[in-house]
Amino acid sequence: MASLIECVPNFSEGRRPEVLAEIVHAIGQIDGVTLLDHSRDETHNRSVVTFAGSAEPVVKAATAAVGRALELIDMSQHEGAHPRIGAVDVIPFVPLGHTRLEECVDLARRFGELIAKLYDLPVYLYGAAALRPDRRRLADVRRGQYEGLKAELGTNPDRDPDFGPARLHSRGGAVAVGARKPLIAFNVNLATEDVEVARRIAGVIRESSGGLPAVQAMGLLLENPGERPSAQVSLNLVDWEETGIATVVNEIRRLAREAGTDVDHCELIGLAPTAALLEVAADALGLREFTPDQALELRLARDR
Repeated sequence: MASLIECVPNFSEGRRPEVLAEIVHAIGQIDGVTLLDHSRDETHNRSVVTFAGSAEPVVKAATAAVGRALELIDMSQHEGAHPRIGAVDVIPFVPLGHTRLEECVDLARRFGELIAKLYDLPVYLYGAAALRPDRRRLADVRRGQYEGLKAELGTNPDRDPDFGPARLHSRGGAVAVGARKPLIAFNVNLATEDVEVARRIAGVIRESSGGLPAVQAMGLLLENPGERPSAQVSLNLVDWEETGIATVVNEIRRLAREAGTDVDHCELIGLAPTAALLEVAADALGLREFTPDQALELRLARDR
């Protein structure tokens, strides 16, 4: 059976829906790929697309998406709340079903070399595909963001890419390509405009500061036109089986209440594993010894 691989490219454009539509169209033209989801965020000025298929169609679709993004996005004009290094900021390959992570590692490395040559684009490998231990964390690859990388490339050999030229693409900057387990991108919006509250909470809960395992977090101020500003804790749960959604939200709620505010609402970005969402339901209901087989449709699907 062919390997099933998910690809979740993040694009540094969330304010022009026509750009996202063009990129989604390019992906959808590739036979053998299923488009699963796409979303954009104006404050982050970022879009996320999720698609899946076997290895070769996924590579073709990702290659087409990169090409279209380089035509439509100019990083010299980009501003947004989310850290980024390029028009296509990050391209992770994720194993689904019985696919092994090692298959995605090999795919990410081959793909990184391919787009570096095809588009004259600096490519950094991260996550399980990293060739250097100091590049396993995406935050380390993105240190200084687009502007910082632009200043260092060509003068600091430590910032040289794994593939491609030691200079930014004229429009597209650089890209991080990696392999990882399923990740949950999740935002918690607070009932306050005080961004310092969100930043303090993010500092407490993220793993790199000694907080919750497998949690990445940062505090942002959301300022969308026509809406009241609000503080947000933006999260990546890089291993939800180690630290799940309910654990993170409950801790953020506790810290927010200590700071004199509360959680207003939450946002799921893209897709999440069914088991991760069922875990939230079990926590909310206080269910004991709950299993996914107790979800009717999943129980029926198991026997088909």
